[in-house]
Amino acid sequence: MFLARVEGSVVATKKEASMSGRKLLLLRPQLVDEKDPTKFRNGVNTIVAVDTVGAGINELVLFCQGSSARLAAGLKETPVDAVIIGIVDCVDVLGKQIYSAKT
Repeated sequence: MFLARVEGSVVATKKEASMSGRKLLLLRPQLVDEKDPTKFRNGVNTIVAVDTVGAGINELVLFCQGSSARLAAGLKETPVDAVIIGIVDCVDVLGKQIYSAKT
């Protein structure tokens, strides 16, 4: 599993039939900054992921990739490589809270 911030949405009107009705979101992976572990730093890539939990723009989410993505409910026969599996409430690193959805 990985952490990412939702940066946008992706709309594709023509796609594989099993993808019909699936919400696609654009994610930016978030990494704990090795120089200052009280902060995140942006990953260099972006990822398109299927949203299974109703995530929104700017939320911090948990996602998985690869064959694990198809293990999410209802995706076994769907050609996905990334899926959002959770919306993050808070993140603690070294005993300090570095993210809270409430703030």
